[in-house]
Amino acid sequence: MATREGTWAYRDAHDDFARTFFRRFGDGVASSIGVGTYLGEPTDERDDEYYGAIRTMLSSGVNVVDTAINYRHQRSERVVGRALADADIDRDAAVVATKGGFVPFDGERPPDPGAFVQREYVDTGLVDREDLVGGQHCIAPAFLDDQLDRSLSNLALDTLDLYYVHNPETQLAENSREQVYDQLEAAFERLEERADDGEINHYGVATWDAFRVPADHEKYLSLPEVVERARAAAKSAGNTATHFRAIQLPFNVFMADAFTVAAHEGPDGPQSALWFAHEAGLDVFTSASIMQGRLATEMPDSVEAKLAGESRAQRAINFARSAPGVTCSLVGTGSVEHARENVDAGRYEPLGADAFDAVFER
Repeated sequence: MATREGTWAYRDAHDDFARTFFRRFGDGVASSIGVGTYLGEPTDERDDEYYGAIRTMLSSGVNVVDTAINYRHQRSERVVGRALADADIDRDAAVVATKGGFVPFDGERPPDPGAFVQREYVDTGLVDREDLVGGQHCIAPAFLDDQLDRSLSNLALDTLDLYYVHNPETQLAENSREQVYDQLEAAFERLEERADDGEINHYGVATWDAFRVPADHEKYLSLPEVVERARAAAKSAGNTATHFRAIQLPFNVFMADAFTVAAHEGPDGPQSALWFAHEAGLDVFTSASIMQGRLATEMPDSVEAKLAGESRAQRAINFARSAPGVTCSLVGTGSVEHARENVDAGRYEPLGADAFDAVFER
């Protein structure tokens, strides 16, 4: 588990970055650039590329790695575990996050995915059919219990620093918004219990649409309501404070809705997801920082001119981590060369608050 002592010692050993590269996370610190592991085919060759890239970043000043059990059919978690064990970083210096919600395959896509899910999850009682949406998504407490156990095994860890309920808005395809909030509260209560047992340190919600769309959107979930459900779950679990700590959502030059869409009711009126999270004391981890490579080749000139970095990818990363309240921006890393480029983005200053706001002025 990441500790105050471990993360601060790691920061002190990597003191050649620009100001604000390391940011507070709990009583420790996290690098404001993190390793993402979503993209890539489920092959041994891709595993080897990830292994080298992750080791490079963890050994060079990046202490955040993010994955999910369904990424590349559990291969991403497994390669993260190997890289973490072999990289030049102590376990208590690394912030490791994963997610549960999508039913994962095992190493490769099976010939008949539906039959696999039925045989491995429904027939065994791990998933009740009525809790399964689209044949692929479940956030029932018993299922998340099973997934958390598998993730700990895949990663070869005793404790996860951050465990996300993955894209709960998927449940809105077959359930009402109120039902999804109820599902989340039940899931949070179980995660509070797992935190009490020492198997996770914090938990949160990782989303794609839920927190960045308008309130009338079919995929919308209210961040204030989710926070209230986490507090209720903590109380039900007998805890004086919730272990709900973080949210994850996309944020980049072309997907800036988390900053521009005021859809979450704050004390003084509607707020964007980023501002509400900041004022609620939540850490924000952004995904899609270079928009799956698009921003490495395409960026508005008016924005790019304001950003520091040797390459366009570095400038895109620095835009994402300039947003208010962002703890860490995640970026997919497919090679050692790209890993080094991503790390080096942190040697440039991000935008200050006034300069960041100016990007959105008309």
